[in-house]
Amino acid sequence: MKNLSLLLLIYVAVSIALPMHPEKDNEEEDIKLLQDYLNKFYEVEPDPNQLGWKRNAESTTEKLRKMQDFFGLKVTGKLDTETLEMMKKPRCGVPDVGLYGVTLPGWKKNKLTYRIVNHTPDMRKEDVDKAIQKAFKVWSTVTPLIFTRIHEGIADIMIAFGTKVHGHCPRYFDGPLGVLAHAFPPGTGFGGDVHFDEDEDWTTGSAGFNLFLVAAHEVGHALGLSHSSDQRALMFPNYAYVNPSEFPLSPDDISGIQSIYGSPPNAPDKRPATPTSPKTCGSQMSFDAVTTLRREVMFLKGRHLWRLYPDTSEVELELISAFWPSLPSGIQAAYENIKDQILFFKGNNFWVISGYQVLPGYPKNINTLGFPKGVKKIDAAVCNKNTGKTYFFTGDKYWRYDENSQSIEKGYPRQIVDDFPGISQKVDAVFQHKGFFYFFHGSKQQEFDPNAKKVIREIKSNSWFKC
Repeated sequence: MKNLSLLLLIYVAVSIALPMHPEKDNEEEDIKLLQDYLNKFYEVEPDPNQLGWKRNAESTTEKLRKMQDFFGLKVTGKLDTETLEMMKKPRCGVPDVGLYGVTLPGWKKNKLTYRIVNHTPDMRKEDVDKAIQKAFKVWSTVTPLIFTRIHEGIADIMIAFGTKVHGHCPRYFDGPLGVLAHAFPPGTGFGGDVHFDEDEDWTTGSAGFNLFLVAAHEVGHALGLSHSSDQRALMFPNYAYVNPSEFPLSPDDISGIQSIYGSPPNAPDKRPATPTSPKTCGSQMSFDAVTTLRREVMFLKGRHLWRLYPDTSEVELELISAFWPSLPSGIQAAYENIKDQILFFKGNNFWVISGYQVLPGYPKNINTLGFPKGVKKIDAAVCNKNTGKTYFFTGDKYWRYDENSQSIEKGYPRQIVDDFPGISQKVDAVFQHKGFFYFFHGSKQQEFDPNAKKVIREIKSNSWFKC
């Protein structure tokens, strides 16, 4: 492996194990997590005068305030619950500081080589190769850069999988979760190299950690990009799953990389489409799923969710990945069960969420809930917590599920229109509020009284947002 330069020795901080799933809040553990996190990701700062890094002499409170500001949290300088949860999320091992093109100058050439030193046994070799190749293509599409793979010798960007102390790398991995990967900025020695933690579960899909998504992020570092505080950006430090076939760079990613290398020659129309936030009060606004979460109501669409507190009319637009990084976008159904857990459905899979954590063993196939094999997806679901009965809607039929016995009741499926008169169209989403069911179809919703068994009124889907 190449020799390590003094600059990079200053740049990196030795990784310390980061506990990700403590059973209960423990003051000493929380303080240690805080110190470890700030030491890893806020201990150094850019020194533009020397085009390098220097130690950050700020106090713990000052660093914590900087971390809270970076992630868009309430800046208190105190370790509150929201800050603690953010620190527990799987992420990249590179510090959250830097300046595009100044702190991390790019390569002085447009033709770069890369080599995959070893492969993870989690995936087929050809799938690893494709994921890495696609990660480089993300950046070559918007720059003049050309990447060529070599199979022996020293490449500009050396890619390897390792655990804990790996090779001569000065940065250690911390086991499952925590830091997923790290990369070094352009330069000599380890400059440009990318390392993945072999203790993670690497995949091509939404389970585990998608190798392409993490690789594309780390390649950004290998090209000279620092972290972005924009949650839509690929260079946001926390892991978030998005469908690789729909993967976009954000405007922040594109402006950052082009500030170093410029635009692609003669191809301004080949930039990837950038993600946009849905128009909350648009006349055609519709939702993929709606669920309660204790006192909140959550409306989901694509990558986004709205958090609504009905009693206060406060609504917040967030990214689903900000809460549950491993969930896919485009959730098709969701509901809160009698245990205050949320079940999310997409295709024939479902996930069970407790707080900020996806329960182990998920996703599972919906057939494990008792649905026949012919059922390929769930359109909508709602749980009546008073009776412990959950209603699953698909097409023009519905099933009733007993949460206590965890089984589908006999006599189902039944026709929706027979038991919910007036609900004659496909149900996009449904939830219960103050005894009424709200059925969503496109830009409209119907308020249904289950006692009178009739539709009370029809209103716009986004009427909850005071539009």
